[in-house]
Amino acid sequence: MKLDPQQQVLLLELATMQRLHESSGKAPESPEQAELTKATNALARQRSATHAAQRAVDDMEREILRIQADETRLRSRIADNKKQLMVATDPNTRKDLNKDLYTTKSRLNDLLSELAEAHNEIHALRNNLDLANQRLADAEQAFDVAQAAKDAAPAAPTAADREHRMAEIRQSLPADIIAAYDAQRNENSVGVAAFNGRSCGGCFIILPAGDIAAIRGAAADELPQCPDCGSYLVRT
Repeated sequence: MKLDPQQQVLLLELATMQRLHESSGKAPESPEQAELTKATNALARQRSATHAAQRAVDDMEREILRIQADETRLRSRIADNKKQLMVATDPNTRKDLNKDLYTTKSRLNDLLSELAEAHNEIHALRNNLDLANQRLADAEQAFDVAQAAKDAAPAAPTAADREHRMAEIRQSLPADIIAAYDAQRNENSVGVAAFNGRSCGGCFIILPAGDIAAIRGAAADELPQCPDCGSYLVRT
C-alpha cells in the first residue's frame, strides 16, 4: 500500500486513536497529571509525618509538665517534713518523719533524673519536628509547582474530541487507503502500527534481521506490512 509519508502519520494517528477509543475510552494520564499525583501523595505522607512529629513533641512537653508538678509536690513535702522535725519531740514521730523524708528525697532524685532524660529527649524531638516542617514546606512547594504545571497544560481530549478528530482524518485520506486500513483492522484489531526500527507496534514482536532490513529498505511512500500480524507499518 502506497501513501504519502505525511499522510502516513495521519493514518497512524487514526489507528492509535481508534484503539484507545475502543479499548478504554480514556486518554492516558498526562505527564503533568502523573507528576501532580506523585506530588499529592508525597505531600499527604509528609503531612502525616509532620503531625506525628508534632504529637511526639506535645506528648513529651506534657510529660515534662507532669514531672515538674511532681517535683514541686515532693519539694513541698520535704520542706514540710523538715519543718515538723524542728518541733517534733516524740521519737516515733521523728522516726516516721525521717523515714518519709528519706523516701521523698530518693523519689525526688529519681524524678530529677527522669526530668533530665525528658529534656534530652524533647531536644531531639524538636529537632526532628524542625526537619519535618522543612520537608513539609518542600513538599508543599513541589505540589504548587506540579499543580501550576497541570493547570497550564492543555486539556486532555474528550471522547467527543477524539471522535471528531478521527472523522476529520478519515475525510482527509483517500478512500482506498481507509478501506484497506479498515479491512486490515477487522483482521487483527490494529490495522496500522508504528515501526520503531526493530519491532512492530501492533504485535510488539522483535522482527528477524531480514524482515527489518526489508521494512527499512521499502520506499518512503510504501506502507510495508508486519510479517507476524499483518499490520501496515509506519516507520517512525
